[in-house]
Amino acid sequence: MPNSIGQTKTQFYHFNNQEYPFELKSGAKLTNFTLAYEIYGKLSENKDNAILLFHALTASQHAAGINDSVEGLSVEWDKECQTGWWEGFIGSGKALDTDKYCVICVNYLGGCYGSTGPYSKNPETGKPYGSDFPRVSIKDIVKSQMELINHLGIKELHATVGSSLGGLMAISLAAQYPNKVKNIVALASGIKTSVLQRIHNLEQIKAIESDEDFANGDYYNGNHPKKGLSLARMIGHKVFISLRTLASRASKEIKKEEDSSWYQIQSSIESYMLHQGQKFVKRFDANTYLRILDAWQNFDILDECGFNDYREMFSRCSHQKYLIFTINSDVCFYPHHQEELSASLTEGGIDPMHITVHSEKGHDSFLLEPELFAPHISYALNN
Repeated sequence: MPNSIGQTKTQFYHFNNQEYPFELKSGAKLTNFTLAYEIYGKLSENKDNAILLFHALTASQHAAGINDSVEGLSVEWDKECQTGWWEGFIGSGKALDTDKYCVICVNYLGGCYGSTGPYSKNPETGKPYGSDFPRVSIKDIVKSQMELINHLGIKELHATVGSSLGGLMAISLAAQYPNKVKNIVALASGIKTSVLQRIHNLEQIKAIESDEDFANGDYYNGNHPKKGLSLARMIGHKVFISLRTLASRASKEIKKEEDSSWYQIQSSIESYMLHQGQKFVKRFDANTYLRILDAWQNFDILDECGFNDYREMFSRCSHQKYLIFTINSDVCFYPHHQEELSASLTEGGIDPMHITVHSEKGHDSFLLEPELFAPHISYALNN
């Protein structure tokens, strides 16, 4: 189905409150920050048709349509960024139907696509925050977006939707603000950070920190830690798609890499992975990558919501409706992660709809195969 969104433009919400600054989980306070966001569809007169969409680890506020540029970025807004990352899901007659709903997608606090992050100017010094930018949590990211929702005059969201890391955000929002959202859709996500994810994320963190150009995060006036960020992306990328899909994407021709050093590239897979890392460093900031990975590492929904067990926490959410998707070939959020999420909701008296999608594309199926998800999402949002 062709997209009906067309050209889009990023908007900016500016929080500024000297008297009551925004307090983060760490105890740090921000008197002002900016969130970059996009809106698809229109708010109803009663403002009761809004869907807050959370993006995954390295995506942006640009979820649908074409956006040629975003002002003031420190990274490259390349062709991959210009096309909405959930193009197949948002638009007239699609899963997130813009004839019915107003879809809002926001770049995370700490991000590098227009929201305030480590590259942003610190009002106290006039220079980029760098290492001085505070740690952010999933609770903080959700809380900052609720500031925007309140600013838009939305009293209750029709739904919140998130995939992968964004799914953790959606579940967190529902648990933190049970009276602010009716429907929750979580794709290829879970309820907590797994042991394997912690190890995997740590490898990426250490890859960046080990780069000689990292300079403890204060690299903006010099060389950026490109090698470390490239390696981190390679480490991460291997769990986003299935090995079969990875192999089919890899070029048959082995490219000679300038920085291959002693080891010479010997296969198309190796060449493909190096290319993924090298192109990523142009469009993403290493400090942002670290902040979001840190938020993932420290995610504890019970702690962030102030409860001791899932039964007590989710019992406040019994009026909400949940749709959970498992991708059977997912090795980033394995199927048992969604089983844990479903079990946690059940403890609170919630009976979620749990759909298993059979795909050969792995974790990224939620980006690549809208036809496998759309009918179920449409049903959940419309009933």
